[in-house]
Amino acid sequence: MDTVTGIRLFIRVVETGSFSKASADMGITQPTATKHVAALEKRLGARLLHRSTRGVTPTEVGAAYYDKCKSIARQLEDADNLAALMQSRVTGTLRISTSVAFGRRVLVPLVLRFMQQHPELQIDLSFEDRYVNLVEQGIDLALRMGRLADSSLGSRYLGVNHWVLVGAPAYLREHGTPLQPADLAQHSALIYSTVQGDDVWHFTGPDGGALAVGVHGPLRSNNLSALLAAARAGLGLAVLPRYVAHDSIRSGTVLPLLPGWALPSQEMHAVYPSPRLVPTKVTGFVDWLQGQFGDDWWAR
Repeated sequence: MDTVTGIRLFIRVVETGSFSKASADMGITQPTATKHVAALEKRLGARLLHRSTRGVTPTEVGAAYYDKCKSIARQLEDADNLAALMQSRVTGTLRISTSVAFGRRVLVPLVLRFMQQHPELQIDLSFEDRYVNLVEQGIDLALRMGRLADSSLGSRYLGVNHWVLVGAPAYLREHGTPLQPADLAQHSALIYSTVQGDDVWHFTGPDGGALAVGVHGPLRSNNLSALLAAARAGLGLAVLPRYVAHDSIRSGTVLPLLPGWALPSQEMHAVYPSPRLVPTKVTGFVDWLQGQFGDDWWAR
């Protein structure tokens, strides 16, 4: 029997004045209860209880020990109640990790709205363009793009991250507008060095057929904002997530190209350290996030 259960057993013996009643309350046999109290006395090196035909009463040491045990039991109950309360409310500190571009452009506005709805919640938001170890870094929740590898992490599907090919009007006036993926071999490409095959861009045609096109150009970067800036400056064509390109497309600073051809999309997931006993602050935020990524979510 562990120490906490032993303390609770001793308290019940003193309060009921009976091993049989205390053991029944604890769901154990009377011999087991007697044995554990005897072991407790042996460990302490003191007799805690007087045993007689009339019942069980505490010794002087036992009475003092009982008072301390009651105080410990109350603190344990308070701790249990606090844990249960925190599990039933969205409160505490929620530590979130996401990529730089997605975090700044998409997640920050969502987090601020969620915080307004849950004023007891604190957010610790970190931006990194690499996968972090959630357990080692103490992260409660990460937002990740792409198909998830099998792991012990818990995860929830959020939606789809769509990509688009764009170019500035000035660039298109000077170099022409590509009408099919094969034309891209004659254009300057602004290459994102993290996904989409680097210098090979993959398309799916109107008939469902796949096509890969090798590209080259003056700029390669792992930063999406840098590629958008270069595209807006007319330095070449770029493949960007819709959420990165949307405002520039809406303003006409860049134009979407090859509308009949689709680029590979990415699944978006919320991941957390374990699928078991997930804190309410995590499930509450993830449940809310799942309602934010419907059709054309990047345009909202």
